[in-house]
Amino acid sequence: MWKFNMTWRPQYRSSKYRHVFGKPATKENCYDGVPITSSVHDNHLCAVNPRFIAVITECAGGGAFLVLSINHTGKVDPHHPKVSGHRSNVLDIKWNPFNDFSIASCSEDTTVKIWDIPEHGVVKNITVPWKELQGHSRRVGLIEWHPTANNIIFSTGYDYQVLVWKLDVPEQVIKNPVRSISVHSDVVLSMSFNTDGSRLATSCKDKKIRVIDPRSGVLLQESNCKTHKASKVLFLGNLKMLLSTGNSHWNHRQIALWDQDLSQSSYSENLDGSSGVLFPFYDPDTHMLYIAGKGDGNIRYYEISPEKPYVHYLTEYRSLLPQKGMGVMPKRGLDVCSCEIFRFYKLVTTKSLVEPLSMIVPRRSESYQEDIYPMTAGNRAAVTAEQWIAGLDKGPVMMSLRPGSELDSSAEHPRGQPGLSPLIQERLDGSPTSTDEDSSSTSHVSNGQLDCTHCSPPGTENELRQVFYKQQEDIRRLKEQLHQKDVRIKQLELEIKNVRNSERS
Repeated sequence: MWKFNMTWRPQYRSSKYRHVFGKPATKENCYDGVPITSSVHDNHLCAVNPRFIAVITECAGGGAFLVLSINHTGKVDPHHPKVSGHRSNVLDIKWNPFNDFSIASCSEDTTVKIWDIPEHGVVKNITVPWKELQGHSRRVGLIEWHPTANNIIFSTGYDYQVLVWKLDVPEQVIKNPVRSISVHSDVVLSMSFNTDGSRLATSCKDKKIRVIDPRSGVLLQESNCKTHKASKVLFLGNLKMLLSTGNSHWNHRQIALWDQDLSQSSYSENLDGSSGVLFPFYDPDTHMLYIAGKGDGNIRYYEISPEKPYVHYLTEYRSLLPQKGMGVMPKRGLDVCSCEIFRFYKLVTTKSLVEPLSMIVPRRSESYQEDIYPMTAGNRAAVTAEQWIAGLDKGPVMMSLRPGSELDSSAEHPRGQPGLSPLIQERLDGSPTSTDEDSSSTSHVSNGQLDCTHCSPPGTENELRQVFYKQQEDIRRLKEQLHQKDVRIKQLELEIKNVRNSERS
């Protein structure tokens, strides 16, 4: 008699992502010796962009985080300079999506601070921020940049307030937020925007999910589900659905899918009985959902569709190394030549290690795979802060990931970004969506790397170090490609041998 497990899933559904697999980086391509924070706060604790990786660290007598060049892999100097301007523990960090040299942090000291990172990385401790935001009365636990408006950031703290800040003002210390949203009765656990930033979803310690107009602060929808205690919530791109992770009535870890009206969940699934928080990550380009548990070594991934049954399980990446937090590389920093569609940075506290993990679609061809790399959100803002406050909503400015395509040089050089500090000269004025007619203002970028064919030779030790790191990364990639070709040659030799043997027989 056949016995079926309750978790059995049909395997007949066709999908180009069915065979996606996780490929962890080799030891020399990890970041070793990182003093990861011992904070129990349920945040990602790590932020990544194509230039830098930032990790919240342990720090005596204040709060600090580490910023490393993305190519600075291997053993990290225990005395590496830090960003250490907070008076208490740092709880969250987020890179500006439109400026690879600007990062925000929030802390138990009730402040949010915006930092300028030098073009060649942190070479000495940074203690003075570009902007300091003072408005919360208790510690600040979460920050989130607006996905399409330049210089707009949201913060929420243990005073139950969500504050909206406009950064392009002359004051260095900003004490008056644009808006104070007071619709929560307890601590906000997560915030997520829809694609154009016209809706903000939050999960709260009172077990409710809310959808808010971020500009006016008006509460639009609120869930009232007794069987699902949400801890994290996520807008699923343009599907007009939300996904939440949390616990069921019986304390099983659970995922649930909601329509935007939050009347009732359209789908829910119990995963296991572990206690760690589930971090959801959604890729709107591939419609893939990744679920990573805090304290787990595994990552489950699914494909989301707009029709029932909505959530299609693909498979699971398993590892013996438990993650405390996770960073995610933006799409423009992925290696499209190896068919990489997502990249995590796992914080492994037991080994003081940050381990990159690439999610790869297995393809034999080495050419650009356009079907798995549609146009994606780029690094240019769609509206200015003033336009957004005035009521304008726009979707993200899209870009192609095809190697050799032109990207805005502001991703590669701080002088191309509006709203930076006076320390960085030649700020752009006007709408961030405008393009410079001067052909020198654009650079060719391939796989997230700047093409330095026309760059001047390094003039300082720091520049020379950056060139060295880039060369090391290029050598690593070439070695990987060589290894893949060797494997392919052996496969072909074996196939030829099999054909010859069959002909003889």
